[in-house]
Amino acid sequence: MKKNQLAGLMKQAQQMQDNLKRAQDELAQMEVEGQSGAGLVKIVMTCRHDVKRVSIDPSLVGEDRDMLEDLVAAAFNDGVRRAEATSQEKMAGLTSGLPLPPGFKLPFG
Repeated sequence: MKKNQLAGLMKQAQQMQDNLKRAQDELAQMEVEGQSGAGLVKIVMTCRHDVKRVSIDPSLVGEDRDMLEDLVAAAFNDGVRRAEATSQEKMAGLTSGLPLPPGFKLPFG
């Protein structure tokens, strides 16, 4: 490999690393909403799984505590799935065309 080719590869790798870092920072700010009970319980979280808000419809207050706890857990899980899907979509655009092995996930670490 020639010196110019190696320098070009190093520059591309640095650009990809910069783009991945930028995407991670953007995902940390992006919010998704998980819901359960037809929207009676809502959880807003970032794509890094930091919960920002929990909203419980007043009609559920005083109801069966077990049901309310189940609805909160379901809303959280829905939010996590949405965050993961959003993250995968964002990263897929950055890694398209790279010769990565099947199942290899970015970002790593």
